[in-house]
Amino acid sequence: MAAYIIRRLLLMIPTLFGIILINFLIVQIAPGGPVEQMIAKLQGMNTSATQRFSGGGSDISLSTQQTQAQMNMSSGASKYRGAQGLDPEFIKSLEKQFGFDKPLHERFFMMIRNYLTFDFGESYFQNKKVITLIVEKMPVSISLGLWTTLLIYLISIPLGIAKAMRDGSKFDVWTSSVMIAGYAVPGFLFAILLIVVFAGGKYFDIFPLRGLTSDNWKDMDWFHRILDYFWHMTLPVTASVISGFAGLTILTKNSFLEEINKQYVLTARAKGLAENNVLYGHVFRNAMLIVLSGIPSALLHIFLTGSLLIETIFSLDGLGLMGFESAIARDYPVMFGTLFIFTLLGLLIRLVSDLTMTWVDPRIDFRAQEGR
Repeated sequence: MAAYIIRRLLLMIPTLFGIILINFLIVQIAPGGPVEQMIAKLQGMNTSATQRFSGGGSDISLSTQQTQAQMNMSSGASKYRGAQGLDPEFIKSLEKQFGFDKPLHERFFMMIRNYLTFDFGESYFQNKKVITLIVEKMPVSISLGLWTTLLIYLISIPLGIAKAMRDGSKFDVWTSSVMIAGYAVPGFLFAILLIVVFAGGKYFDIFPLRGLTSDNWKDMDWFHRILDYFWHMTLPVTASVISGFAGLTILTKNSFLEEINKQYVLTARAKGLAENNVLYGHVFRNAMLIVLSGIPSALLHIFLTGSLLIETIFSLDGLGLMGFESAIARDYPVMFGTLFIFTLLGLLIRLVSDLTMTWVDPRIDFRAQEGR
């Protein structure tokens, strides 16, 4: 087992490298990079305003009159959209500010070297280190992801088992109708419905609409802090759970149905074993393997896709929203930093899932895989 864990940890290195490399190359050919973003801001400045841009350890302060003068100095073509007429020296200063004065391969390997020490650089537009931004946003995403995952599994697994044991009954039909609605309607529509009904949208004003805690949270005692935290998390977590429990419930039911109809279950019942002993002593261990194998994809969906929509609707400033905004703004250090973190978490979750499978079913032997 130890050899398998070490092997999997070592395999994470080329996997991370490959994912970062592919995304790095895709981003390089995408239009509207940070230099173009900065040029667009310069072009749109007010005639009397002065704009300061910081990044890469250097500051550039330019008034609108200076920018116009630089535009008049050169009329040659530029590789950046919207930069025609700007002074080439000014363009070079912007490239140096964002690190684009270096060759492509040099920038990539410099980034990888820094990532080995979790140095993700500094945001182009927020004047903060990327690791600081990630630490600031992490509590929101962890809160949303963990509570949603916990509730989904606490609801879906017992419900799936109950449906499998009562297959074809009124309970099975009624719960299937609820799950079809939960599976068919997107999560963000449930979120909007909850806001309209419970967050002052039209009917009741019971729950807050934004934030993870209240403004006076630090002034509360520990008991009221906990209450305030769950008060803010109720609607976002509810919206995530409603849209996420249906698929896992169906998977659990089908997995248990398949195992219940196998010969070893019939034999156990024929020997006179109690139904609970058959279900939890034999069926549960085998049926849960396919459920556990889906944990990584479920967690990544909640942390990435689900968190982005829910964080946007409920104004929760988490990693999903930050990653989306950085992609729109072409804030490359934040983009690649969040990509690295999410990829690493996904690989670690996959490893934990495999280890959990061996705990549920000790017959799984990873040492046999080592010998292949």
